Amino acid sequence: MAAEHLIAIVDDDRSARESATDLVRSMGFATRAFVSGEEFLKMGSVRGTSCLVADMQMPGLSGLALRKQLAASGHLIPTILMTAYPNDRDREEAARIGVICYLAKPFDDLDLFTCVQLAIASREKG
Repeated sequence: MAAEHLIAIVDDDRSARESATDLVRSMGFATRAFVSGEEFLKMGSVRGTSCLVADMQMPGLSGLALRKQLAASGHLIPTILMTAYPNDRDREEAARIGVICYLAKPFDDLDLFTCVQLAIASREKG
């Protein structure tokens, strides 16, 4: 069931954060939104998160840095990174560290839905 999975949305841009949160909720998932990677870590949501959707470019921890920090601490949360400034170097680094999807903004709703489904499936495989 989708509602049993918590999808964390981390984006410093309020409009993008709210849009992604609304979209993921419309897919039937529970969501929690954060303005920064630091807030996500501080709020104690790491253990309950089934999928992380994070912006690549934020003050403080970028989405890529957040993914690396989580992995280094043993929390391999399936991660989707989104960016308004896609580039091959970041895409390759994201793939290297196990990011499920790397989405260029603006992205199609179906693309995010597919990525969330892939992330949930990878989480359930263990």
